[in-house]
Amino acid sequence: MSQNNIINKVAEIIIRSKYCIAFTGAGISAESGIPTFRGRDGLWKKYRPEDLATPEAFARNPVLVWEWYKWRMEIVFKAKPNRAHIALAELEKMGLLKCVITQNVDGLHREAGSRCIVELHGSIRRVKCIECDYKSVVDKPPEEIPPKCPMCGGLLRPDVVWFGEPLPEDEWRKAVEHASRADTVLVIGTSGVVYPAAYIPYLVKENNGIVVEVNIDDTPITRIADYVLRGKAGEVLWSILEAVKALYRK
Repeated sequence: MSQNNIINKVAEIIIRSKYCIAFTGAGISAESGIPTFRGRDGLWKKYRPEDLATPEAFARNPVLVWEWYKWRMEIVFKAKPNRAHIALAELEKMGLLKCVITQNVDGLHREAGSRCIVELHGSIRRVKCIECDYKSVVDKPPEEIPPKCPMCGGLLRPDVVWFGEPLPEDEWRKAVEHASRADTVLVIGTSGVVYPAAYIPYLVKENNGIVVEVNIDDTPITRIADYVLRGKAGEVLWSILEAVKALYRK
């Protein structure tokens, strides 16, 4: 089956679906200029993400960790949602997409207009105190490194899930609920290797749901996918949206 035929078939599936969800990873934000984890400019080449995104790294050197997150925040706050984010928001507005479950921390699904979003790995647009319950939304990187809590004076950290930390219980529970109800999942731009998040497509498959993969490369999800679309997320999802709208007009 050609790519165009698969796109049309997926559009029909989305329209017929009673509970379609999306599961997204770093690949969906690549067209917005956000590196998949760290850039190629050499600035952070000598560090592995595992050496920076851990509670142990923060305890050892909070300034270094915050310098890395400040760099990432600067990229995120300048970024705009691309056509992939916008297409998912449009499908939700049409009543065809129930929820987006994302591994991304960039907040671009919300910026695009999506309403039902489960952020499994937190958000770089929020900070939280390591000493008290203080949390806050931020719209720019902190000027002081490391930033201090206005309530207790403790250190603030990004409100994201680091290596070795459990997923937020409420977010994981919501993700499992949506996946358990879904009859279709669009798996977009995820490597499918970060667990437990990567279980989501398998939960849908176990319930005899349809798995659609959108990615530039093969992943572990490919072998369970009913339909595979190769290409950039923005191009593929925009084509799906246009096919859905064309079928709606008939």
